[in-house]
Amino acid sequence: MLPEMLKVVEKFPAYQFVIAGAPSVDESFYRQFITGKNVEIVFGQTYSLLEKASAAVVTSGTATLETALYGVPEVVCYKGSGISFQIAKLLIKVNYISLVNIIMDKLIVKELIQEEMNAAHMEKELNDLLENKQRIEEMKKEYALLREKLGNSGASQRAAKSIYEFCH
Repeated sequence: MLPEMLKVVEKFPAYQFVIAGAPSVDESFYRQFITGKNVEIVFGQTYSLLEKASAAVVTSGTATLETALYGVPEVVCYKGSGISFQIAKLLIKVNYISLVNIIMDKLIVKELIQEEMNAAHMEKELNDLLENKQRIEEMKKEYALLREKLGNSGASQRAAKSIYEFCH
């Protein structure tokens, strides 16, 4: 997905694009795609990166939830092999692919899946996430409701305490 995602970089010259590198992926893998582009790569700094981000293009997974919890407007991208995707659709019955939308059970963040995951759609969504103040505010309000639904800060500690008390 990375080569397709990087096609939007030149459309946003006023912004610095940064890849939060996966710790299991060697830096040389990323370098082959970003040479000559206005793109940096960082490892082990995802949260500090999210604190500074204006918007994000995120692949599906826990990163979508983390991005939302940091309040960053995002578009979620996923593209798998055609046959794998069709098999998954038969086996897994969900309305959404991102954790944000699954947890909230409604479309909060745009999901670009399969054929929709292309540079033109990403450019449109990213531009909207950077310029459309109303959409940004609505998304951030939904993010606040998401945090509330997840239990705000200390939720994991409260859950651990409840489990401990139940077991003892």
